[in-house]
Formats: sequence, C-alpha cells, structure tokens
Amino acid sequence: MNELRRSLLFIPGNNPGMLQNADVFDADSIIIDLEDSVSLDEKDAARILLKELVNAIIFKNIELIVRINPFDSEDYQKDIEVVKNLNIDTILLPKADIQSVKDLDNKLTEINSEIKILVLIETAFGVEKVFDILETSDRCIGLMLGGEDLCVDLTCERTKSGEEIFYARTRLLNAAHALKLKAIDTPFTNTNDEAGLIEDTNFAKKLGFTGKASINPRQITSINKCFTPTIQEINHSMRILNANKQALKEGKGVFAIDGKMVDLPIIKRAEKTIVVAQKLGLIKNSGEYHAN
Repeated sequence: MNELRRSLLFIPGNNPGMLQNADVFDADSIIIDLEDSVSLDEKDAARILLKELVNAIIFKNIELIVRINPFDSEDYQKDIEVVKNLNIDTILLPKADIQSVKDLDNKLTEINSEIKILVLIETAFGVEKVFDILETSDRCIGLMLGGEDLCVDLTCERTKSGEEIFYARTRLLNAAHALKLKAIDTPFTNTNDEAGLIEDTNFAKKLGFTGKASINPRQITSINKCFTPTIQEINHSMRILNANKQALKEGKGVFAIDGKMVDLPIIKRAEKTIVVAQKLGLIKNSGEYHAN
C-alpha cells in the first residue's frame, strides 16, 4: 500500500471501465465511491461490482479506499456488510461525526478488521468538532475536507478563490497536525481549468495539506507534481541535514546556510522532505539524487 497519499482519485462504484483500470491513473490512492456518484437505483449494483472487483484484482502500491454512504442513510449498513469482508485498506466515512466514527469502529472491531478510517468533514458541525471526531477511534488515519457539501451546509457559494472554506481548511489542518494525522484537501471541481487546479493545489500545500482529492484522472499528474519535492528542495534539504551533522560534531545548536540561520523546525522540515523523496524513489538511501 502506498502511504504517501499525495493524490486520491474518486472513481464511481458503478463504472466498471474505470474500476478495472484504476491502478493505471498514477494516483497514490483510489476511492471507490458508493455515495454521491452512484444513483439510488444503482447502489446494489455498485456493491456487487465492488465485491467482484476487489476479489478479482490485486492492487499493488496503491491504497484502496471505499467511500460508503452516510451513517443516517439506508445504505450505510448494506455498505458495511460488503466492505468489511473485503481486502481494502481504508473506509472514507462521509459527513463524519463522533457517533458515526464510533459505530464504524465498533463494527470493524467486532470482526477484528484492520481497515482504517478516513473521515470526510463536510458539515459545519463536523468542522467545529473535528478534533474530537479524529480522537474517537485509533483507526482514524486522517481527514478529508468536503468543500462542496460544506458550502451547501453553510448556504454559501463555492468559489474558485475558496475564501468561503478558508476557515474550515485551517481549522481542519490544525486538528490533523496536532494529532500527527493526514490532511487531504477538497477536490478542485473544474476539470477543464488546469491553471486553477495547480494554483489551488499549491495553496493547499502551502497551508499544510498533505494531499488532495481528485474527481478526474487528468488532474492526478498536476497534484502529484505539486506534492513531490523538486530537485532544488531535495538538494537544499540535503545541505541542511549534512550541515546539521557537522554542527552536532562541533557542538553547535544552530548554524547558517547561505546567510540564513537554521534551527530545529527547519531541520525537521528538511527531514520530512527527504523521507518523501526516498519513498518516491527520487533519492537513494545514501542521499544521492537520481531521476526516475
């Protein structure tokens, strides 16, 4: 399983063509959707297709996530009955709150399942209670922001600039990072606006998101690129870590690179950059950079 989660691609659970080719889109995670993208009269068919797909195909180096229907829906229990016995990595729980996370955790614990939970925060109540929601279960690996549904709940327009979800983004980020969990940004829904996608993804990364959801395979390359360290970032991080080793030998607590002081927070950021680069195969363990 790929644990980087730079890009998470939604695929409708009733689309066999996309599902059987899910691992060719280069997303770190695929989200087989049983909720919004599947009409009410297709729910049963989607569950059957999901079961057949997972039992027939082995997905390598990719996280397999299933978005089930909300806790208060008629399909919630039906989804769990199917999903809990499948070889998947994670359940994406929509409109997550404390009660729904607790219920899902209990159902998975009853069968000794190792399936993790990614909470989808897409209500005003969820935004305000996000820290408590994440703490409800040890299965929680992080959160995803659902900007579209949140704006419906807030009775506001979802805009390209994203000013209306800025508070939600920062509140969710603070909670996730406080608990050392992943924070996945909401999809950019205009699939024809590549420049807008890149701008929005870069902004999300700057805020502190660790990845971004996507609703179209065409968006994956740009999202991955944004969350992949550049050669310049890798080289600069390596310089910091090498200089830190030398400083420790000399008994120095701080040191300077290119005239700028380097302290512990900058060193930790450099360490994280190198870890991501190593997982992506961009550098060898020796620290030598090489291109894929």
